[in-house]
Amino acid sequence: MTKRPINPSVIDFSMPLSDIEIAQQTRLRPIAEIAAAAGLLEEEMEFWGHNIAKVSLSAMQRLSSTDPGHLILVTTMNPTPQGEGKTTVTIGLAQALAKMGKKTMLGIRQPSLGPTMGMKGGAAGGGYSQVLPMEEINLHFTGDMYAVESAHNLLAAMVNNNMHHGNPMHIDPRQVLWKRVMDMNDRALRTVVVGLGGTKNGMPHESGFDITAASEVMAILCLSQSISDLKERLGRIIVAYTMDGKPVTAGDMGAVGAMAALLKNALKPNLVQSVEGVPAFVHGGPFANIAHGASSLISTQMGLRLSEYFITEAGFGSDLGAEKFFNIVSRVGGLHPSAAVVIATVRALKRQGGGKKIDDEKALIHGLDNLDKHIANVKMFNVPPVVAINAFPDDTKEEHRIVIEHCKTQGVPAAVVDVRERGGEGAEELARFVVRVSYDQGNMELIYPLEVPIKEKINAIASMVYGASRIVYSVQAEKQIRHIEDDLGLAHLPICVSKTPYSLSDDPKALGRPRRFKITVSRVRVNAGAGFIVPFTGSITTMPGMPRKPAALNIDLDEGGRVSGLF
Repeated sequence: MTKRPINPSVIDFSMPLSDIEIAQQTRLRPIAEIAAAAGLLEEEMEFWGHNIAKVSLSAMQRLSSTDPGHLILVTTMNPTPQGEGKTTVTIGLAQALAKMGKKTMLGIRQPSLGPTMGMKGGAAGGGYSQVLPMEEINLHFTGDMYAVESAHNLLAAMVNNNMHHGNPMHIDPRQVLWKRVMDMNDRALRTVVVGLGGTKNGMPHESGFDITAASEVMAILCLSQSISDLKERLGRIIVAYTMDGKPVTAGDMGAVGAMAALLKNALKPNLVQSVEGVPAFVHGGPFANIAHGASSLISTQMGLRLSEYFITEAGFGSDLGAEKFFNIVSRVGGLHPSAAVVIATVRALKRQGGGKKIDDEKALIHGLDNLDKHIANVKMFNVPPVVAINAFPDDTKEEHRIVIEHCKTQGVPAAVVDVRERGGEGAEELARFVVRVSYDQGNMELIYPLEVPIKEKINAIASMVYGASRIVYSVQAEKQIRHIEDDLGLAHLPICVSKTPYSLSDDPKALGRPRRFKITVSRVRVNAGAGFIVPFTGSITTMPGMPRKPAALNIDLDEGGRVSGLF
C-alpha cells in the first residue's frame, strides 16, 4: 500500500491507496498527445480507445536514419520469489529522467496472465511508477498474447492434420516437437496425449502445453525487425522429424503465410503512458528463465530513435535477462547499452546472505557477495553499472548506508530509490548517476564468438557469468548437441540457457555466491526460428503451476465494471 499521491495528475485521497486505486484515479492524457510528444505522427498511430495505441511499422522506416539515444538496461541481483521491483524501478527511472528535462521513453514486457493470476497479481509496475491503464495491460490488452497463441496452435493443428490425411510429410508421430500453448499456468497440461477416440480424431501421439510466453513464436515476434524477417524466422521453426530423421519446418508445412497474418497487428508496438505521462512501449513477453526475457526489438529500436534516453528491462538478474540481452538481443539488433542499472533490495541481500539463519546485519553483509557478482557480470560486457537500492518500508537507513558504502569499494555509484511511493522524484539521484556514467561508455564486449562449438559457448556463460567450475551433460544432451552441430548445421547460433532465477547456479537453494559448483545440462533444444540454442538446466518447466493461494483469489469485478485485486 502506498501512503500518499505525489503527482498532481492524481486525485488526492487522505487514505492510503493500492496500486490499482492509484491507476484508476490517475487522469490519463489522451494517447494522441503522448504519441505527439514522443515524436510520432498521427498517420502512424492506430488508436485502441483513448489510452492505448499501436504504432505502425512505417514509423520505424521513417526513423531508420535517425541516430539512436542512450539505451539503459535495468536488471537485478538474484531475486526473492516476490521480485525486487525491476519494472517499477524501470518506470520510476524513466520518470526521473523526464523530470530532469531529458526526452525519455521506456519499454517493458507485456504481463502474462499465468503469473498475473498465479503469483504476481500483475506486472505493470507499482504505486506511482506504473504504466497505465494497468487493468488492460495486465489482462487482455491489445490481444498480442492471443495472436501468438493462435499462430502457435495453428501450426500444431496443421502438423496433426498432415498426419491425419495420409501423412504426406512422413512425420514420425514419436518425434513431433511442436506442442500447444496457452497463456495460463496449468501444470495438469504439461504432458498430454492427443488424437484419442478413433481414426476420425487424428493420429495419437504424446504432446503437451507450454505457457504462451515460452512459445518460440513469442521469441520470434520479439526478435523480428520487419514482416519479411518475421516470415523468414517463422519458416525456420522445426516442428517434427520424418521417419528417416529429417527435420520438418513450418515452411515445409506451408504455415508461414497464415501465421504471419495472425501476427500482423501483434508485430506493431503498443504505446501507453506512465503515471507521470512518460511514453511507454509495452510489447512482447518472453520469460527470461525460459527464453531471452526482453521486450520487442522493434519497439526498442523505435524508442531509441524517438528519445534521448530509452529505459528497458531484462527479466530477472544479470545471469539470465542481462546476459541474454547482451549476447542475443544486442547482437541481433546491433544495440550498445550505455549503462546497466542493477537493482538490489535489503530483503534480497538478506536472503542471499543466509536469511533467518543468522542475524539481519550479518545476512545483509554476506549477501553483498551476490550483488558483487552481478556488478562484475555487467562490467564483464564493458557496460558501466549503477546500483539502485529499491527501498521497502522495513528497511533502515543503516542498512542502506552499508550497501552504498560497499558499492563505493567496488567503484560503482549506488542510490536509494523510492519510486513506488514518490514516482520519478524518488529516483532523481539514480537518474543523475545514470546520465553521468552513460557518457563514459566504451564498446560493449561479448563473451563468446558465434563460430565456436556449442559446448564452448555454454562453458563461457556457465564459468564466466555463473561462476561454475564445471558443466555436466546428460547422455541425451550430448546426442542433441551433436545433432544440432553435425546434422542441422546450426552450431553458429547463440545460447539461451534455461535456468532458475533464484541462484547463480542451477540449484535454487544455492544462495549467495556459490563457488566450485557444477551446472548440469539435461537436454538441449534448438529454436531455429528464434535463432538460439536452449540448454535446459535444473528443473525448469515451460508450463508453470499456480501456488497454493493464487492471486486470482483476490481479483474481482464490481457492478460498475471496475476491476479490483490486481497489484
